[in-house]
Amino acid sequence: MSQGATPDRDDILAMLGSLDGRPAEDVPELIESMELAWLVHQVEQRYGVRMELDSDQYGRMTTVSGAADVLREVIGMPDEHFRY
Repeated sequence: MSQGATPDRDDILAMLGSLDGRPAEDVPELIESMELAWLVHQVEQRYGVRMELDSDQYGRMTTVSGAADVLREVIGMPDEHFRY
C-alpha cells in the first residue's frame, strides 16, 4: 500500500482478518466496535496518518462496504481530517 492510495474492500478484509488470524474470506460484512478500533488503527499505521472521524463517520463504518466508503472519503479529503 502506498501513501495517498485508499484501502479497498480487500485491504479492509485483510486488516480485519489480521486481528485474530482468520483468512479475509472468513471476515463477516458486519464490523463490531473492537474490530472498528483495530481497523482505524491499522489504517493510521499503514497510511501514516491520524484520522479525526466524527460520530456520523463511525456510524457508517459498521460494515466492510461502509468502512471502505468512509475511508475513501476521509483519506481523500483535505488535511483537517488528519493530524500528522
